[in-house]
Amino acid sequence: MLEKLGGYLVKIKQGMASHKKFYLILGVIIVIALIGWNFLSPKTQQPQYQTAQVTRGTLITSVSASGSVSVANKASVTTQASGVISQVLVKNGDMVASGQTIATVTLDQNGQQKQAAAWSSLLSAQNTFNAAQAQLYTLQNLEFIANQKFMNDAVANGKPTADPLYVEENAAWLAAEAAYKNQTGVISQAQAAVSTASLSYQAVSSTITAPIAGKITDLTLTPGMQLSGSSTTSSSNATTTTTDSGQAIASIKTDGTPIVSISIAEVDIPKVTVGDKATLTFDALPNQTFTGKIIGINTTGAVSSGVTTYPATIALDSPSDSILPNMSVTAHIITKVDDNVLMVPTAAIQTGTGGTTVRVLQNGQINVVDVTTADASDTQTQIISGLSEGETIVTGVTSQTTTFGTSSPFSGTLRVGGLGGGAGFGGGAQRTTTRGGGQ
Repeated sequence: MLEKLGGYLVKIKQGMASHKKFYLILGVIIVIALIGWNFLSPKTQQPQYQTAQVTRGTLITSVSASGSVSVANKASVTTQASGVISQVLVKNGDMVASGQTIATVTLDQNGQQKQAAAWSSLLSAQNTFNAAQAQLYTLQNLEFIANQKFMNDAVANGKPTADPLYVEENAAWLAAEAAYKNQTGVISQAQAAVSTASLSYQAVSSTITAPIAGKITDLTLTPGMQLSGSSTTSSSNATTTTTDSGQAIASIKTDGTPIVSISIAEVDIPKVTVGDKATLTFDALPNQTFTGKIIGINTTGAVSSGVTTYPATIALDSPSDSILPNMSVTAHIITKVDDNVLMVPTAAIQTGTGGTTVRVLQNGQINVVDVTTADASDTQTQIISGLSEGETIVTGVTSQTTTFGTSSPFSGTLRVGGLGGGAGFGGGAQRTTTRGGGQ
Protein backbone atom coordinates (compact mmCIF):
# COMPACT_ATOMS: atom_id res chain seq x y z
CA MET A 1 0.00 0.00 0.00
CA LEU A 2 2.75 2.36 0.91
CA GLU A 3 4.53 1.45 -2.24
CA LYS A 4 1.48 2.33 -4.32
CA LEU A 5 1.09 5.63 -2.45
CA GLY A 6 4.76 6.39 -3.08
CA GLY A 7 4.28 5.63 -6.75
CA TYR A 8 1.33 8.07 -6.94
CA LEU A 9 3.39 10.78 -5.26
CA VAL A 10 6.19 10.28 -7.75
CA LYS A 11 3.75 10.59 -10.63
CA ILE A 12 2.18 13.74 -9.14
CA LYS A 13 5.61 15.26 -8.66
CA GLN A 14 6.54 14.41 -12.22
CA GLY A 15 3.24 15.94 -13.41
CA MET A 16 3.90 19.15 -11.52
CA ALA A 17 7.38 19.38 -13.01
CA SER A 18 5.88 18.88 -16.44
CA HIS A 19 3.30 21.67 -15.79
CA LYS A 20 6.03 24.07 -14.70
CA LYS A 21 7.86 23.43 -17.95
CA PHE A 22 4.61 23.99 -19.86
CA TYR A 23 3.91 27.31 -18.13
CA LEU A 24 7.50 28.41 -18.64
CA ILE A 25 7.28 27.76 -22.38
CA LEU A 26 3.88 29.45 -22.51
CA GLY A 27 5.29 32.52 -20.76
CA VAL A 28 8.14 32.80 -23.28
CA ILE A 29 5.65 32.52 -26.14
CA ILE A 30 3.52 35.31 -24.64
CA VAL A 31 6.55 37.62 -24.23
CA ILE A 32 7.55 37.05 -27.85
CA ALA A 33 3.96 37.72 -28.95
CA LEU A 34 3.92 41.01 -27.03
CA ILE A 35 7.17 42.13 -28.61
CA GLY A 36 5.89 41.23 -32.08
CA TRP A 37 2.63 43.06 -31.45
CA ASN A 38 4.58 46.17 -30.45
CA PHE A 39 6.28 46.30 -33.85
CA LEU A 40 3.49 44.96 -36.03
CA SER A 41 0.45 46.65 -34.49
CA PRO A 42 -1.47 49.31 -36.52
CA LYS A 43 0.54 52.52 -36.88
CA THR A 44 -0.44 56.06 -36.10
CA GLN A 45 1.27 59.08 -37.69
CA GLN A 46 1.97 62.47 -36.17
CA PRO A 47 3.21 65.37 -38.35
CA GLN A 48 6.53 66.98 -37.50
CA TYR A 49 6.13 70.68 -38.18
CA GLN A 50 8.69 73.14 -39.42
CA THR A 51 8.11 76.42 -37.63
CA ALA A 52 9.30 80.01 -37.56
CA GLN A 53 8.67 83.16 -35.55
CA VAL A 54 6.75 86.25 -36.56
CA THR A 55 9.48 88.92 -36.66
CA ARG A 56 9.70 92.67 -37.08
CA GLY A 57 12.30 94.17 -39.40
CA THR A 58 13.06 95.56 -42.86
CA LEU A 59 11.48 93.96 -45.91
CA ILE A 60 13.31 94.45 -49.21
CA THR A 61 11.25 93.85 -52.34
CA SER A 62 13.09 93.16 -55.59
CA VAL A 63 12.70 91.81 -59.10
CA SER A 64 15.21 89.66 -60.95
CA ALA A 65 16.56 89.97 -64.47
CA SER A 66 19.43 88.44 -66.41
CA GLY A 67 21.85 89.76 -68.99
CA SER A 68 25.54 90.22 -69.68
CA VAL A 69 28.39 92.70 -69.33
CA SER A 70 28.25 95.08 -72.28
CA VAL A 71 31.16 97.34 -71.31
CA ALA A 72 33.95 96.49 -68.91
CA ASN A 73 36.37 99.06 -67.58
CA LYS A 74 38.87 98.52 -70.37
CA ALA A 75 39.45 99.59 -73.98
CA SER A 76 41.11 97.62 -76.78
CA VAL A 77 44.30 98.76 -78.48
CA THR A 78 44.12 97.83 -82.17
CA THR A 79 46.21 98.40 -85.27
CA GLN A 80 45.71 97.94 -89.00
CA ALA A 81 49.43 98.15 -89.71
CA SER A 82 51.13 95.24 -91.47
CA GLY A 83 54.77 94.39 -90.94
CA VAL A 84 57.06 93.22 -88.13
CA ILE A 85 57.10 94.49 -84.54
CA SER A 86 60.44 96.22 -83.99
CA GLN A 87 60.00 97.55 -80.45
CA VAL A 88 57.65 97.00 -77.53
CA LEU A 89 57.96 99.93 -75.13
CA VAL A 90 55.54 98.85 -72.38
CA LYS A 91 54.61 95.74 -70.44
CA ASN A 92 51.49 94.47 -68.71
CA GLY A 93 50.74 96.54 -65.62
CA ASP A 94 52.39 99.74 -66.90
CA MET A 95 50.44 102.99 -66.66
CA VAL A 96 50.26 104.90 -69.95
CA ALA A 97 48.96 108.30 -71.02
CA SER A 98 46.67 108.93 -73.98
CA GLY A 99 48.78 109.04 -77.13
CA GLN A 100 51.81 107.38 -75.53
CA THR A 101 53.75 105.05 -77.85
CA ILE A 102 53.24 101.39 -77.04
CA ALA A 103 55.19 99.77 -79.89
CA THR A 104 56.74 100.48 -83.28
CA VAL A 105 56.37 98.48 -86.49
CA THR A 106 58.65 98.04 -89.50
CA LEU A 107 56.02 98.24 -92.23
CA ASP A 108 55.99 95.89 -95.19
CA GLN A 109 55.13 97.15 -98.70
CA ASN A 110 51.39 96.87 -98.16
CA GLY A 111 51.69 98.65 -94.84
CA GLN A 112 53.72 101.46 -96.36
CA GLN A 113 51.14 101.97 -99.10
CA LYS A 114 48.31 102.18 -96.60
CA GLN A 115 50.24 104.60 -94.42
CA ALA A 116 51.10 106.84 -97.39
CA ALA A 117 47.49 106.90 -98.54
CA ALA A 118 46.27 107.70 -95.05
CA TRP A 119 48.85 110.47 -94.71
CA SER A 120 47.73 111.98 -98.02
CA SER A 121 44.12 111.95 -96.85
CA LEU A 122 45.10 113.62 -93.60
CA LEU A 123 47.00 116.39 -95.39
CA SER A 124 44.07 116.96 -97.75
CA ALA A 125 41.66 117.23 -94.81
CA GLN A 126 43.94 119.68 -93.05
CA ASN A 127 44.20 121.84 -96.19
CA THR A 128 40.44 121.89 -96.51
CA PHE A 129 40.12 122.92 -92.89
CA ASN A 130 42.67 125.71 -93.30
CA ALA A 131 40.87 127.01 -96.40
CA ALA A 132 37.55 126.99 -94.58
CA GLN A 133 39.13 128.86 -91.70
CA ALA A 134 40.53 131.53 -94.04
CA GLN A 135 37.16 131.88 -95.75
CA LEU A 136 35.58 132.43 -92.35
CA TYR A 137 37.77 135.47 -91.78
CA THR A 138 36.81 136.84 -95.21
CA LEU A 139 33.12 136.38 -94.56
CA GLN A 140 33.45 137.93 -91.13
CA ASN A 141 35.00 141.01 -92.74
CA LEU A 142 32.23 141.22 -95.35
CA GLU A 143 29.60 140.97 -92.66
CA PHE A 144 31.19 143.85 -90.75
CA ILE A 145 31.34 146.03 -93.88
CA ALA A 146 27.69 145.34 -94.73
CA ASN A 147 26.63 146.10 -91.19
CA GLN A 148 28.51 149.39 -91.08
CA LYS A 149 27.08 150.48 -94.43
CA PHE A 150 23.56 149.70 -93.28
CA MET A 151 24.03 151.54 -89.98
CA ASN A 152 25.68 154.59 -91.56
CA ASP A 153 23.29 154.95 -94.47
CA ALA A 154 19.84 153.65 -93.76
CA VAL A 155 19.74 153.82 -89.97
CA ALA A 156 21.75 157.02 -89.45
CA ASN A 157 19.69 158.88 -92.07
CA GLY A 158 16.42 157.68 -90.52
CA LYS A 159 15.25 155.79 -93.56
CA PRO A 160 11.93 154.03 -93.00
CA THR A 161 11.90 150.25 -93.20
CA ALA A 162 9.98 150.41 -96.47
CA ASP A 163 12.56 152.66 -98.10
CA PRO A 164 14.45 150.86 -100.94
CA LEU A 165 17.83 151.88 -99.49
CA TYR A 166 16.92 150.51 -96.07
CA VAL A 167 15.63 147.27 -97.57
CA GLU A 168 18.68 146.78 -99.82
CA GLU A 169 21.37 147.49 -97.22
CA ASN A 170 19.58 145.52 -94.52
CA ALA A 171 19.29 142.52 -96.87
CA ALA A 172 23.00 142.79 -97.75
CA TRP A 173 23.94 142.80 -94.09
CA LEU A 174 21.67 139.79 -93.28
CA ALA A 175 23.09 137.85 -96.25
CA ALA A 176 26.66 138.51 -95.11
CA GLU A 177 25.78 137.45 -91.58
CA ALA A 178 24.15 134.22 -92.84
CA ALA A 179 27.20 133.41 -94.97
CA TYR A 180 29.46 133.92 -91.97
CA LYS A 181 27.36 131.65 -89.73
CA ASN A 182 27.14 129.02 -92.46
CA GLN A 183 30.91 129.02 -92.74
CA THR A 184 31.23 128.04 -89.07
CA GLY A 185 29.34 124.85 -89.97
CA VAL A 186 31.70 124.25 -92.87
CA ILE A 187 34.62 124.60 -90.50
CA SER A 188 33.09 122.11 -88.05
CA GLN A 189 32.66 119.64 -90.89
CA ALA A 190 36.25 120.18 -92.03
CA GLN A 191 37.47 119.68 -88.46
CA ALA A 192 35.58 116.38 -88.23
CA ALA A 193 37.17 115.28 -91.52
CA VAL A 194 40.60 116.06 -90.08
CA SER A 195 39.85 113.99 -86.96
CA THR A 196 38.65 111.06 -89.07
CA ALA A 197 41.71 111.20 -91.33
CA SER A 198 43.97 111.44 -88.28
CA LEU A 199 42.43 108.34 -86.72
CA SER A 200 42.72 106.46 -90.00
CA TYR A 201 46.37 107.42 -90.22
CA GLN A 202 47.02 106.32 -86.64
CA ALA A 203 45.38 102.95 -87.37
CA VAL A 204 47.90 102.13 -90.14
CA SER A 205 50.86 104.04 -88.73
CA SER A 206 54.16 102.38 -87.89
CA THR A 207 53.76 103.83 -84.38
CA ILE A 208 51.13 102.19 -82.17
CA THR A 209 49.85 104.53 -79.46
CA ALA A 210 47.51 104.28 -76.49
CA PRO A 211 44.00 105.55 -77.35
CA ILE A 212 43.24 106.44 -73.71
CA ALA A 213 45.06 106.68 -70.39
CA GLY A 214 45.14 103.68 -68.07
CA LYS A 215 46.93 100.46 -67.21
CA ILE A 216 48.22 98.10 -69.91
CA THR A 217 46.69 94.60 -69.84
CA ASP A 218 46.34 91.70 -72.27
CA LEU A 219 49.51 92.73 -74.14
CA THR A 220 50.28 90.15 -76.84
CA LEU A 221 53.17 91.87 -78.67
CA THR A 222 56.79 90.77 -78.83
CA PRO A 223 59.65 92.01 -81.05
CA GLY A 224 59.77 90.09 -84.32
CA MET A 225 56.05 89.32 -84.24
CA GLN A 226 54.35 89.53 -87.65
CA LEU A 227 51.34 91.82 -88.04
CA SER A 228 49.06 91.41 -91.01
CA GLY A 229 46.37 93.98 -91.61
CA SER A 230 43.06 92.18 -92.06
CA SER A 231 40.04 93.32 -94.05
CA THR A 232 36.43 92.26 -94.53
CA THR A 233 34.47 92.44 -97.78
CA SER A 234 30.71 92.89 -98.04
CA SER A 235 28.45 93.13 -101.09
CA SER A 236 25.12 94.93 -101.38
CA ASN A 237 23.20 95.87 -104.54
CA ALA A 238 26.13 95.01 -106.81
CA THR A 239 28.40 97.21 -104.65
CA THR A 240 31.42 95.66 -102.98
CA THR A 241 32.81 97.34 -99.85
CA THR A 242 36.13 96.47 -98.26
CA THR A 243 36.65 97.45 -94.64
CA ASP A 244 39.92 97.21 -92.76
CA SER A 245 39.50 95.58 -89.36
CA GLY A 246 42.07 96.21 -86.67
CA GLN A 247 44.11 93.55 -84.91
CA ALA A 248 43.81 93.72 -81.10
CA ILE A 249 47.24 93.75 -79.50
CA ALA A 250 46.48 94.94 -75.94
CA SER A 251 43.90 96.44 -73.62
CA ILE A 252 43.97 99.48 -71.41
CA LYS A 253 42.20 99.22 -68.06
CA THR A 254 40.59 102.42 -66.80
CA ASP A 255 38.96 103.61 -63.60
CA GLY A 256 35.55 103.40 -65.27
CA THR A 257 32.92 101.03 -63.93
CA PRO A 258 31.52 98.08 -65.89
CA ILE A 259 28.15 98.44 -67.62
CA VAL A 260 25.63 95.60 -67.59
CA SER A 261 22.74 95.13 -70.02
CA ILE A 262 19.72 93.19 -68.75
CA SER A 263 16.23 92.31 -69.97
CA ILE A 264 13.35 92.99 -67.58
CA ALA A 265 10.15 90.95 -67.84
CA GLU A 266 6.94 92.63 -68.93
CA VAL A 267 5.23 92.02 -65.57
CA ASP A 268 8.14 93.56 -63.66
CA ILE A 269 8.88 96.68 -65.73
CA PRO A 270 6.17 98.85 -64.03
CA LYS A 271 8.00 98.35 -60.72
CA VAL A 272 11.43 99.47 -61.96
CA THR A 273 12.58 103.07 -62.34
CA VAL A 274 15.86 104.76 -63.26
CA GLY A 275 18.02 105.12 -60.17
CA ASP A 276 16.89 101.88 -58.50
CA LYS A 277 19.69 100.07 -56.69
CA ALA A 278 20.59 96.50 -57.64
CA THR A 279 22.75 93.64 -56.46
CA LEU A 280 24.49 91.58 -59.13
CA THR A 281 25.98 88.11 -59.26
CA PHE A 282 28.02 86.64 -62.09
CA ASP A 283 28.08 82.99 -63.15
CA ALA A 284 31.87 83.14 -63.38
CA LEU A 285 32.21 84.73 -59.91
CA PRO A 286 29.88 82.65 -57.70
CA ASN A 287 31.30 83.83 -54.38
CA GLN A 288 31.08 87.57 -55.04
CA THR A 289 28.21 90.05 -55.04
CA PHE A 290 28.39 93.50 -56.64
CA THR A 291 26.16 96.57 -56.41
CA GLY A 292 25.01 99.09 -58.98
CA LYS A 293 22.04 101.15 -60.11
CA ILE A 294 19.73 101.46 -63.10
CA ILE A 295 20.94 104.27 -65.39
CA GLY A 296 18.59 103.72 -68.32
CA ILE A 297 15.51 101.77 -69.45
CA ASN A 298 14.35 101.24 -73.03
CA THR A 299 10.58 101.44 -72.56
CA THR A 300 9.95 100.58 -76.22
CA GLY A 301 10.73 96.96 -75.40
CA ALA A 302 11.69 94.03 -77.58
CA VAL A 303 9.57 91.04 -78.64
CA SER A 304 11.10 87.61 -79.13
CA SER A 305 9.02 84.45 -79.67
CA GLY A 306 5.95 86.29 -78.44
CA VAL A 307 7.62 87.35 -75.19
CA THR A 308 8.13 91.05 -74.46
CA THR A 309 11.11 92.24 -72.45
CA TYR A 310 12.52 95.69 -71.76
CA PRO A 311 16.28 96.29 -72.03
CA ALA A 312 17.85 98.20 -69.15
CA THR A 313 21.35 99.33 -68.31
CA ILE A 314 23.05 99.02 -64.91
CA ALA A 315 26.27 100.81 -63.97
CA LEU A 316 28.26 99.11 -61.23
CA ASP A 317 29.22 101.22 -58.24
CA SER A 318 32.93 100.38 -58.46
CA PRO A 319 35.37 98.89 -60.98
CA SER A 320 36.55 95.30 -60.77
CA ASP A 321 39.41 93.43 -62.40
CA SER A 322 37.34 90.25 -62.31
CA ILE A 323 34.47 91.45 -64.49
CA LEU A 324 35.09 90.87 -68.18
CA PRO A 325 33.04 91.71 -71.29
CA ASN A 326 30.13 89.37 -72.14
CA MET A 327 30.05 87.68 -68.72
CA SER A 328 26.58 86.40 -67.77
CA VAL A 329 24.96 88.26 -64.88
CA THR A 330 21.83 88.09 -62.73
CA ALA A 331 20.55 91.35 -61.27
CA HIS A 332 18.22 91.72 -58.29
CA ILE A 333 16.70 95.20 -58.60
CA ILE A 334 15.47 96.67 -55.32
CA THR A 335 12.06 98.21 -55.99
CA LYS A 336 10.86 98.96 -52.44
CA VAL A 337 12.12 98.96 -48.85
CA ASP A 338 9.63 98.67 -45.94
CA ASP A 339 11.06 99.41 -42.49
CA ASN A 340 9.78 98.15 -39.11
CA VAL A 341 7.12 95.79 -40.45
CA LEU A 342 5.90 92.36 -39.32
CA MET A 343 7.19 89.56 -41.51
CA VAL A 344 6.76 85.82 -41.88
CA PRO A 345 8.39 83.36 -44.27
CA THR A 346 6.45 83.29 -47.52
CA ALA A 347 6.16 79.51 -47.18
CA ALA A 348 3.83 80.05 -44.21
CA ILE A 349 1.23 81.88 -46.32
CA GLN A 350 -1.69 79.74 -47.49
CA THR A 351 -4.12 81.14 -50.04
CA GLY A 352 -7.42 79.52 -50.91
CA THR A 353 -11.07 80.20 -51.57
CA GLY A 354 -11.46 81.22 -47.94
CA GLY A 355 -8.80 83.89 -48.16
CA THR A 356 -5.24 84.15 -46.90
CA THR A 357 -4.36 82.22 -43.74
CA VAL A 358 -1.41 81.24 -41.56
CA ARG A 359 -1.21 78.25 -39.22
CA VAL A 360 -0.24 79.26 -35.69
CA LEU A 361 1.24 76.69 -33.29
CA GLN A 362 0.23 77.27 -29.66
CA ASN A 363 0.41 74.78 -26.79
CA GLY A 364 0.87 71.95 -29.27
CA GLN A 365 -2.30 72.87 -31.12
CA ILE A 366 -2.60 74.26 -34.65
CA ASN A 367 -4.91 77.22 -35.18
CA VAL A 368 -5.68 78.61 -38.63
CA VAL A 369 -5.64 82.42 -38.55
CA ASP A 370 -6.85 84.84 -41.22
CA VAL A 371 -4.21 87.41 -42.14
CA THR A 372 -3.83 90.46 -44.36
CA THR A 373 -0.60 90.64 -46.37
CA ALA A 374 1.21 93.37 -48.28
CA ASP A 375 4.61 93.41 -50.01
CA ALA A 376 6.62 90.25 -50.42
CA SER A 377 10.22 89.41 -51.21
CA ASP A 378 11.58 86.11 -52.46
CA THR A 379 11.49 84.69 -48.91
CA GLN A 380 9.46 87.02 -46.66
CA THR A 381 5.93 88.45 -46.71
CA GLN A 382 4.70 91.51 -44.83
CA ILE A 383 1.77 90.99 -42.45
CA ILE A 384 -0.66 93.88 -41.97
CA SER A 385 -3.06 92.20 -39.54
CA GLY A 386 -3.84 88.83 -37.94
CA LEU A 387 -0.52 88.06 -36.22
CA SER A 388 1.65 89.46 -33.44
CA GLU A 389 5.39 89.60 -33.14
CA GLY A 390 6.90 86.47 -31.57
CA GLU A 391 4.10 84.05 -32.42
CA THR A 392 5.13 80.63 -33.69
CA ILE A 393 3.84 79.78 -37.14
CA VAL A 394 3.98 76.65 -39.28
CA THR A 395 5.93 76.90 -42.51
CA GLY A 396 5.64 73.26 -43.53
CA VAL A 397 5.59 69.61 -42.54
CA THR A 398 9.12 68.27 -42.63
CA SER A 399 8.40 64.57 -42.03
CA GLN A 400 5.93 62.02 -40.69
CA THR A 401 7.10 60.14 -37.57
CA THR A 402 5.62 56.64 -37.14
CA THR A 403 4.62 55.52 -33.63
CA PHE A 404 3.46 52.07 -32.65
CA GLY A 405 0.79 51.08 -30.15
CA THR A 406 2.04 48.98 -27.19
CA SER A 407 -1.32 47.67 -26.00
CA SER A 408 -1.33 43.95 -25.37
CA PRO A 409 -3.35 41.81 -27.75
CA PHE A 410 -4.66 40.15 -24.67
CA SER A 411 -7.37 41.89 -22.70
CA GLY A 412 -7.54 41.81 -18.96
CA THR A 413 -4.81 40.34 -16.74
CA LEU A 414 -3.07 37.10 -17.52
CA ARG A 415 -1.37 35.36 -14.65
CA VAL A 416 0.80 32.38 -15.11
CA GLY A 417 0.89 30.60 -11.82
CA GLY A 418 3.13 27.90 -10.51
CA LEU A 419 6.37 29.72 -11.22
CA GLY A 420 7.64 30.39 -7.77
CA GLY A 421 4.41 31.78 -6.49
CA GLY A 422 3.15 32.84 -9.94
CA ALA A 423 4.57 35.11 -12.59
CA GLY A 424 2.20 38.00 -13.40
CA PHE A 425 1.77 39.50 -16.85
CA GLY A 426 -0.22 42.75 -16.74
CA GLY A 427 -2.57 44.02 -19.34
CA GLY A 428 0.31 45.96 -21.02
CA ALA A 429 1.50 49.63 -20.95
CA GLN A 430 -0.34 51.88 -23.41
CA ARG A 431 1.18 54.98 -25.24
CA THR A 432 -1.21 57.49 -26.75
CA THR A 433 -0.52 60.19 -29.37
CA THR A 434 -2.47 63.40 -29.96
CA ARG A 435 -2.84 65.13 -33.34
CA GLY A 436 -2.65 68.91 -33.43
CA GLY A 437 -5.82 70.77 -34.04
CA GLY A 438 -6.63 72.09 -37.43
CA GLN A 439 -4.92 69.18 -39.18
